[in-house]
Amino acid sequence: MKSKLAAALLMACAPAFAAETNQLGLQLWSLRTQLTASLPAGMAEVKALGFTMVETAGTYGHTAKDIRTLADANGLKIVGSHIPYERLVSDLPGVIAEVKTLGASYVCVAWVPHKTAFDVPQAKAAAANFNKWGAALKAAGLGFGFHTHGYEFRPLPDGSSAFDVMLAETDPSLVFCEMDVFWVVQGGIDPVKLMEKYPNRFKAFHIKDMRKGAPTGLYEGGAPASDNVIVGQGMMDWPAIVAEGNKIGVKYWFIEDETSDPVHNIPPSISFLETLGLKP
Repeated sequence: MKSKLAAALLMACAPAFAAETNQLGLQLWSLRTQLTASLPAGMAEVKALGFTMVETAGTYGHTAKDIRTLADANGLKIVGSHIPYERLVSDLPGVIAEVKTLGASYVCVAWVPHKTAFDVPQAKAAAANFNKWGAALKAAGLGFGFHTHGYEFRPLPDGSSAFDVMLAETDPSLVFCEMDVFWVVQGGIDPVKLMEKYPNRFKAFHIKDMRKGAPTGLYEGGAPASDNVIVGQGMMDWPAIVAEGNKIGVKYWFIEDETSDPVHNIPPSISFLETLGLKP
């Protein structure tokens, strides 16, 4: 009985991050058009593409229970959910309830609202909220992270960035970072060097490639679909990025396809990533 109790306690205390090593998932935002047109058909398309692990971003006019039911029916495990910053400000208990209904392990914020250049005061204010939310989510058995979106990397006078400020101001035990490789590169940052600088902060990845010749050193967090290409056909050094991600222990790898034709472009992206050991 004692051994069974010990095993149960170990399971209960298991970290929120638990995924098969090098499993490749899909950020459902990739198929937002299909999911908005028909949630059942869109979720079936995710299954047809070969995925079993997904991250959500919105519920496309449906309830969290609807999403969970269709995910289960298609053999899809929801491991994380992107939630707007404003919702966490206004309804943290509701967010926790929704994410638990989805069966996810963590919440991620993809965008911190700002009207001017994202500066140090805004970064510190966001970090304070991240710590608060991270503590509340941890108490509920969930993880919390924020997703890079380019605007954080605008250089400050001392050569650092608001991203550096946010990492310095957040508790690593409460707040992780999800690297979107596209926005890191668009912000003029080398993803490998960023991982080397912060080897203990990145737990999840968004994988998407940028066309060769696309502008970088931008801090608006936006780009035309034409700047997105099939993974392996753009400017990113994926062998080096994946190798460093594995070295620092990245748990979740998601394709986030923002090309104009994700249904046709995701399969060759998968094929390329499989050569690097990432498989659905």
